[in-house]
Amino acid sequence: MKAWNRIAALLLSTAPALALAASPTINIVAAENFYGDLAQQLGGSHVHVSSIMSNPDQDPHLFEASVSTAKALSAASLVVYNGIDYDPWMDKLLKAAKSDKRKSIVAGELLHKKTGDNPHLWYDPATMPAVARAITAELQKEDPANKAEYDKKLQTLLVSLKPVNEKIQQLRSKYNGTPVTATEPVFGYMAAALGLKMRNEKFQLAVMNDTEPSASDIAAFENDLKTHQVKVMFYNSQASNQSAKRVQKVALQARVAVVGVTETEPAGKHYQDWMLGQLNALEKALASK
Repeated sequence: MKAWNRIAALLLSTAPALALAASPTINIVAAENFYGDLAQQLGGSHVHVSSIMSNPDQDPHLFEASVSTAKALSAASLVVYNGIDYDPWMDKLLKAAKSDKRKSIVAGELLHKKTGDNPHLWYDPATMPAVARAITAELQKEDPANKAEYDKKLQTLLVSLKPVNEKIQQLRSKYNGTPVTATEPVFGYMAAALGLKMRNEKFQLAVMNDTEPSASDIAAFENDLKTHQVKVMFYNSQASNQSAKRVQKVALQARVAVVGVTETEPAGKHYQDWMLGQLNALEKALASK
């Protein structure tokens, strides 16, 4: 039996039995840990959250669903994931064992994005408030007795995002129009929110899609670094290929500031801390001579 068939069979066989068991909490499965962190902040003691991709040392693009993933989904009342082909394995699992009782929140759908758009939605300042409101609405449907508490937690979370938004506005007012580059479009939405002028986008797309950038794109990227046409280079410290590593070396040799960004929330941090930490690192890099 193929792996997908085993996973689908597990989902179908375990879901009915689990549905009969009374659960004291709402089971939530998040494909990515930053969405899981959001759900935990909003649900508190009323939820049990399982985040599937939570290892900052793992390349998210190489992730493959397993039987343990299916077990977590079989007990879920709510599933939260990115969509727009960032986590296609989630779509496959959910289609393999449909359930009328299980609800799904897809960030890409909330932001009206489509396949082919930059999938790193959590760097868009508009994403988390939208996902937070959607999660809160589902929690209130599932547990109406605690509606007021969920409302309060949502407002607390939105307030906690204000320092991030204030830092964005602060940096934008000072560095709007500053040319930058990146090995991948991970930080793309945030760079746009900051008003930074992103260069070498063809190179970034090639690396993200695990293809070799063209010789002309590599040459243009390296020239930008060597001639200091860019102030900062963003580097995906979680996943990179040989082309990305090569331009990182060129950047360091040319003394262009390199700012590492990741696709997974670091352990022990909330989303708010993670974003603010990266913005602070960027601020330091932009201020360097």
